[in-house]
Amino acid sequence: MNVQQGSAGATQVLPRDGAGDGRVVPCPMMETSKGETQGKLPPYFPQPGDELPAQLEGSMEPIGPWATGRVTFTPTDGLTGVRPVADQYSVTKFGAPQWRAHNMKFFKQSDEKIRDAQLAINNAKRCVDRSYKEADKTQLESTDHLRNRAAEVYRWKTELEHVIRDITTEIELLEADRRRVKQSLSVLTVPESIAGELLQLRTKRLESDLIKDEVEEELTKEVALCTEIRDLLARTREQIELQMTELKAAKARMEVDWTDKTDAYDIDSNCIQLKNDSPIILWKPGSTRFPAEQSTPASYEHYTRESLTDGEAARQRSANLRSTLDAIFKNSIKDLRNQATRVDIVLGEKIKLTEEVRLQLEKELLRCLYELANTEKAIEQLRHSVRGLDFAMKVAQTRLADRLRRRNVESCRDTPEFALIEEVKLLNERTSAMKAELKRAEETQAGLVKARSDLEREIVVKRKTLYIDKQRGQLLRSFYPSATALSGI
Repeated sequence: MNVQQGSAGATQVLPRDGAGDGRVVPCPMMETSKGETQGKLPPYFPQPGDELPAQLEGSMEPIGPWATGRVTFTPTDGLTGVRPVADQYSVTKFGAPQWRAHNMKFFKQSDEKIRDAQLAINNAKRCVDRSYKEADKTQLESTDHLRNRAAEVYRWKTELEHVIRDITTEIELLEADRRRVKQSLSVLTVPESIAGELLQLRTKRLESDLIKDEVEEELTKEVALCTEIRDLLARTREQIELQMTELKAAKARMEVDWTDKTDAYDIDSNCIQLKNDSPIILWKPGSTRFPAEQSTPASYEHYTRESLTDGEAARQRSANLRSTLDAIFKNSIKDLRNQATRVDIVLGEKIKLTEEVRLQLEKELLRCLYELANTEKAIEQLRHSVRGLDFAMKVAQTRLADRLRRRNVESCRDTPEFALIEEVKLLNERTSAMKAELKRAEETQAGLVKARSDLEREIVVKRKTLYIDKQRGQLLRSFYPSATALSGI
């Protein structure tokens, strides 16, 4: 046996008889002898004249050793010769020509079968050669198809890897922004608490300063701004969580697709490496079936492109959301810091104005105290002066009373009498005038006392306001978070 190796590893087994070139090898029994080369046939083959009727040399009895019998014809045997005649020696059925024709028949039959066998062998060899060549060609084509398919699967797998890597990075960035928003919401409670506590403290101002001023308006705006920013960040955090869910779903889908493609690529790579002499090849009955769940190349490409498109779209939406979040942080922090600056400015102006009012009130209180002291001195002097006129009044009345004791004609309405009466009248008038001035001075003193009390109370009010706005309010405002802390970094 000869072994030939095909281009794809196919093994062919050929006979060693040298008949692979298509020539018919004659039967060894049919080889021509020297007599045939001279135009003579062997004596056991039909000879010339066998087709003619046999000529009897002499008459013979119908019954006997030489009986020729009777010529018979049957559809199966044809002209078989003579009817057999049984005698004591033999059964005669054929003649010599029929015997030689019979020999020729078998030799021809054998030769035909040999030629048919050799032709069948040559046809089988050509079929084997053609089959192996076609098998090798088909196997090479299948290998090329597998290699192209593996390259395509590897290309899609690589694109999926890139998109999965981008989505993983995007998820990490979005998670950082989510933590940033959470931290910002936590820090946002500080300015809310500062503004709310300062508003609560300012409600403890005393009556005259318990007004709705610019500081309260700006603090109210700050609280409203903090609430608005908190609501906006809360909605943004919900959007971030939804976007993270979408990204994780897209990533999981692509990871499953990537795993399938990796397995498919490994399977196709192993199939490419399989040869006819591979030790792991086996009979696999039923491997040529088409599973009902198999996809088509069009649906395969559509599914993969859809996964890539959905993943890229989700990543782009996430990037847009992060850009929006950056803008929200930028604008919100800017608004908060501007509002905090306005609150600090109006609070400082209010403190400065209250300080100025307090200083003026203290100066006015000093003036009031000074005038009150002068008034008290004047009242004391008026009282002393009134008491001094009392002595003069007593002298004049005593004189008049003593002069009333004059008797008779001596009791005269003379000039001293009228002078004393005028003196008493004048002293009464002056005393009344001084008492009126004393009363007016006492009323003025009472007014000054009330004014002093009011000034002192107002000073207390202003000091209370300054304590709330300056010592408590500005101390609270000093804990206002910075822009970096508000941004959640």
